[in-house]
Amino acid sequence: MLDEKDSTILEELMKDARKTTKAIARELEIPRATVHDRIVKMEQKGVIRRYTALPDYSALGLGVSAFILVQFEAEKGLSQRDTAEEIATIRGIFEVHMISGEYDMLLKVRGSSMEDIGQLVIDRLREVRGVARTLTCACFTTVKE
Repeated sequence: MLDEKDSTILEELMKDARKTTKAIARELEIPRATVHDRIVKMEQKGVIRRYTALPDYSALGLGVSAFILVQFEAEKGLSQRDTAEEIATIRGIFEVHMISGEYDMLLKVRGSSMEDIGQLVIDRLREVRGVARTLTCACFTTVKE
């Protein structure tokens, strides 16, 4: 469990992972050494798993997002996890979540157009063993990611 200082430091890093310990310390009015030590401890505990860049997907030609619900159909020698891991290797699929309910997986996909995403679903996703049915939901806009 994180205390309030750790939570606040983590929030700042989640907003901008390139922010220096000095800048965070100044903003939060905490000594720089304290910020540094707390970040190191969160890394060691696995609270902070990695630092990553969040690209502008529109600038990369991937400005259209959709969420796809997938129903899994069991086959002999094939697990839902196997199917999810294969789906995760498909270019254009950015997230794969195994979920509960009528559908078994939730995917986040990106493409240059809805036609591009449609091709991904028809030509790639539906060809994966274990994929029984899909439901695609287009994303109008992203408020928070």
